[in-house]
Amino acid sequence: MNIALRKGIAPDYAKWNKRLNNSWSCADYARIGVTLQKTGEDLAEAADFTPGSHVLDIAAGNGNATLAVARRFCKVTSTDFVQPLLDKGRQRAEAEDLEVDFEIADAQKLQYADASFDGVISTFGVMFAPDQQAAASEIIRVCKPGGKIALASWSPPGFIGRLCPIIGSHMSASPGFKAPANWGREEWIRDHFENAAASLSINIRTFYFRYRSPQHYLEYNRAYYGLLRKAFDKVGPEGEKALSEDILNLIDDINTVDDGSMRAPSQYAEVVMVKA
Repeated sequence: MNIALRKGIAPDYAKWNKRLNNSWSCADYARIGVTLQKTGEDLAEAADFTPGSHVLDIAAGNGNATLAVARRFCKVTSTDFVQPLLDKGRQRAEAEDLEVDFEIADAQKLQYADASFDGVISTFGVMFAPDQQAAASEIIRVCKPGGKIALASWSPPGFIGRLCPIIGSHMSASPGFKAPANWGREEWIRDHFENAAASLSINIRTFYFRYRSPQHYLEYNRAYYGLLRKAFDKVGPEGEKALSEDILNLIDDINTVDDGSMRAPSQYAEVVMVKA
């Protein structure tokens, strides 16, 4: 059991939200996000929302799933709690003449009424909400009975699932912290969603992170991935070498090519559920 929970210390989710917002806002994550567009398209295909459906994208980031669903003639409300990311998504939608509503929203406390949407989707977004129970409950609450819920979340065995604990090991974890990759574990998914499901499918897929080299990955993500930038800021010059080496060692361990470039597999859980 978490030390904070044993001592009766309630997690300070408001503080975490503020810190996370700052982390996601401090760099240009959209430059990372666009490399994951394929996962948004794959999830939209798996969800198979009926054209004309009103779909909520939670923690939409720069809009990968938003655009994929809008291209399939659904009405999309794209939400995030980071305004710069919503702005990037809006620019992308406007470039394609897609009609999308963009709104600030907290995945843990959505402002929408019960059963407001025909479908709910999230790609590698809602999994980073600190209050995991609240976020899962909100997804179920705002979806109509018979509506579909589609989620893509990194799993513990893959690149990102292994990278997050490495980054965390160089920083002090907040009391009550729960690993985002929980959302990629079948047991956790079933514990939080199965009771509300008429049907639930879990498909383990793999996305490959491709970069010119492991060092290119490190430099690019340090520049544009706010969570990694904050980690380097926190460890300071004295911890920079150790953090870099641990990340590069992980890449070396899972890299599937030996030509100097990087092709790192990252497993994720693709969940499609019909709400009871």
